[in-house]
Amino acid sequence: MLNFSRWAVAAILLPLVIGIVCAIPSFLPDAAVQRLPGFMQTRVNLGLDLSGGSHLLLEASTQDVAKQRLANMEEQVRTELRRGTPRIAIGDISSRDGKLSFMVRDPSQVDAAVERIRPLTQGAGLTGQRDFNVEVVNSSTIVITPTDAGIDNAVKSAMEVATEVIRKRIDEMGTREPTIQQQGGNRIVVQVPGLQNPKALKDLLGQTAKLEFKLVDTSANPSDVAQGRAPVGSEVLPYPNNPSGIPAIAVKRQVMVSGEDLTDATQGYDQSNQAIVNIRFNGSGGRKFGQVTSQNVNRPFAIILDGTVLSAPNINEPILGGSAQISGSFTVESANQLAIALRSGKLPVALTVVEERTVGPQLGADSIRAGLLASVIAVAAVAGFMFVSYGRFGMYANLAVAINVLVILGVMGMLGATLTLPGIAGFVLTIGTAVDANVLIYERIREERRRGRGVVQAIEFGYKEASRTIFEANVTHAIAGGIMLALGSGPVKGFAIVLLIGIATSVFTAVTFTRLLASRWLRAKRPTEIHI
Repeated sequence: MLNFSRWAVAAILLPLVIGIVCAIPSFLPDAAVQRLPGFMQTRVNLGLDLSGGSHLLLEASTQDVAKQRLANMEEQVRTELRRGTPRIAIGDISSRDGKLSFMVRDPSQVDAAVERIRPLTQGAGLTGQRDFNVEVVNSSTIVITPTDAGIDNAVKSAMEVATEVIRKRIDEMGTREPTIQQQGGNRIVVQVPGLQNPKALKDLLGQTAKLEFKLVDTSANPSDVAQGRAPVGSEVLPYPNNPSGIPAIAVKRQVMVSGEDLTDATQGYDQSNQAIVNIRFNGSGGRKFGQVTSQNVNRPFAIILDGTVLSAPNINEPILGGSAQISGSFTVESANQLAIALRSGKLPVALTVVEERTVGPQLGADSIRAGLLASVIAVAAVAGFMFVSYGRFGMYANLAVAINVLVILGVMGMLGATLTLPGIAGFVLTIGTAVDANVLIYERIREERRRGRGVVQAIEFGYKEASRTIFEANVTHAIAGGIMLALGSGPVKGFAIVLLIGIATSVFTAVTFTRLLASRWLRAKRPTEIHI
């Protein structure tokens, strides 16, 4: 076990050198890291508790998801029954009590209506149920009821999409290494290191960014609109920036063009130097927008964001070319935030902030100093003990621990991992457990010497016999770390990541690397006695 070929030596030293090289950028300032080659720009990111920043816990309303699904189904039903052959006439659709119900005017067409509606429903995951139940009541009334399985599946899908939309929005802000993860069935945790003012972040993440273009219902009675009543086929929406001073207007329910047809949105300025948002549609959206504006010249066109009218300009001429402008008393900052929200896509569900924390950079700096102090004390104490107890072999163990710490940082940098305060605790624990392997080996060597074995045999048997115990002990550590990584979150997961990396690297450095050092010393000095 003490004979190492050149290839074996290279195989041991190469990963250690790579790990140390990858750890170097973590100790350099940002400006110096930017000048390094691309493959060396790997560094450990500091977590929220070390660098400071903002923590938000967002919660989605399952009622909003159910309401949106019901509205989508209503639109699909209207479209399907209207465009089919023969056309099926129906009465007003009611959405009372969380279900859709409507009457088919010709009772002989009820079965045909059901046949057209059933394909609009679909399976709810792997439950074997449909997302909507369709049934006939009183021979001419069709009732469409959402199932619990369908709602649960829709919430799960909405949360997955919401998580990705939030990630895109935060990336657009230019922040570095945010932590975004789903918690439970309807919550999302957002941690943004380095962000000390979370207001802009809350405003951005709380914006659903559901953009719609609808025609204004000019036939609506102003007194009815003031009381929240609108003609059939229309709805009353708030209009806070209405030049006429009326806080609400009536708009048609039908969406002429939606934000789903957008390809880009940027902040800009109009001829009066007021902040606006320039938007560009895809091919389909551009055609629809051009068609709508061509057919409705001299009619007002409402631009609606998250159920609130931003502006309702008059269509003076057809707007062709697939681009338009959104105005609405924006500041430069609010226009830029809206552009980011529109570019990243709309949230499928509204999110509210239920928990907010801000960690100052000074507190993070104190945590780093305390963690470094604990690490230095731990290293010094362990190194002193090993040197006093085992002499030369203790120095081998100390060198292995130092290299182990650097390799852990290098591996974390390559993985893009984030170091948190519990991660520093994992470092300190790794330092202690790393020398456990060497203690087992060196005590076994002492035992073999007392049995009368020669120096070379004692060292060889010491490494061979202790390796089995070391492996089994670290497997149990790895199982515990794996469970924490799989089931934990936040600080627990950060601790587990450092622990698992430390287990792998410490076994390599404490056993294989120190055995290489011992082998080289034996070959060079050929001692007849060792002080261990």
